[in-house]
Amino acid sequence: MERIICLLIGYVFGLFQTAYFYGKLHGIDIRQHGSGNAGTTNTLRVLGTKAGLIVLAGDCLKCMAAIWVIRLIFGGSHPDTIYLLSLYAAAGAILGHNYPFYMGFKGGKGIAATAGLILAFHPYFIVMGVVIFFGIFFTTHYVSLGSLLVYLGLIIEMVVCGQMGLFAGMSQAQLYEMYGLTFALAVLAYWKHRENIVRLIHGNERKTYLTKKNKVDVEEAVNRGQNADK
Repeated sequence: MERIICLLIGYVFGLFQTAYFYGKLHGIDIRQHGSGNAGTTNTLRVLGTKAGLIVLAGDCLKCMAAIWVIRLIFGGSHPDTIYLLSLYAAAGAILGHNYPFYMGFKGGKGIAATAGLILAFHPYFIVMGVVIFFGIFFTTHYVSLGSLLVYLGLIIEMVVCGQMGLFAGMSQAQLYEMYGLTFALAVLAYWKHRENIVRLIHGNERKTYLTKKNKVDVEEAVNRGQNADK
């Protein structure tokens, strides 16, 4: 029962679609521009670096907040399984981000929310996430490749840390459950990035820069959005 509660609480937090709301503040539906994805990368490309960073922060924080709430609720009563319950909350937030019911289940790809999971789950995970993602991003400028490799690193670190006893008090069965849930989130991420994977294989994936060179003209995007609303 606790797992379902954690999933539901996480899903509610995940429903806050930062990219969508930020786009609406600027007169556009972000899903009708760029890649059509309601996430950080598309917002950065369409509305610029500042907008991308705001959306990144919002999507990270909603997953972190879900984990913090679960630890506040269950930390005292379920100390041995709090990491597992936190992971369920994060999974719910990622699902809410990817599949918001009020937007026709068309959201983002869950990577910024996953960053929130990495930041809030355990301090050991932060170094792994930062090194892998930014190492790949600044080397290749492929956000998708960095994101996919972060998930691979997350699975490996989750298993290694679990078997080394980092999550004290959890039974082996509960550890396996946590590994399975992490793997399921990775599969979801790879599925959401299936088109990116094809483009990476064929060498035509779009690169992303923290500069104006990848930015769609904002005024043009806003005008298109306003015309679409008429």
